[in-house]
Amino acid sequence: MLSSVRLISEAAELAARRHNGMARKGRGNEPYINHLAEVANLLATATEGADAELVAAGWLHDVIEDTETTRGELEQKFSDRVASLVVECTDDMSLPKAERRRLQVVDAPKKSPSARLIKIADKISNIGARIHSEPTAEERDDLVDYTGWAEQVVAGCRGGNSWLDTRFDDMVRRARASL
Repeated sequence: MLSSVRLISEAAELAARRHNGMARKGRGNEPYINHLAEVANLLATATEGADAELVAAGWLHDVIEDTETTRGELEQKFSDRVASLVVECTDDMSLPKAERRRLQVVDAPKKSPSARLIKIADKISNIGARIHSEPTAEERDDLVDYTGWAEQVVAGCRGGNSWLDTRFDDMVRRARASL
């Protein structure tokens, strides 16, 4: 097993390589890696750095969904737990967007406690990326839609970390105040 620092460093490096050239939705051409860094940092802060595998999974939470990376590769390079958390957070991209969204709401309460924390951190980051100082009508509609859906997902994830729950609520307030 890798040391905690190596585990997180290797996860960040793999995430950066696999997401190279990808841009983030909601913030123009911001590199996608910024989203992964934000999610990992939220998880590290929420757990006071006590769970390296969770932070590593935060870095990697979209790697199966967005790239050709496999669960087996993650198990081999990191651990079964890291791979399992990433798989738990991975949407089936063969399904239509509306169905993927519906399943996130339905499945959220059934996820492991650690996967629920990743989901909350992911939604905090994604709402924040959609907040603009002078939003267009399309950006405003996207923020309203995404925030409402994220609240439904997070409702099934709450209770595992009060700091993350509060941070999510603060982000929703920021989003609504920006409209």
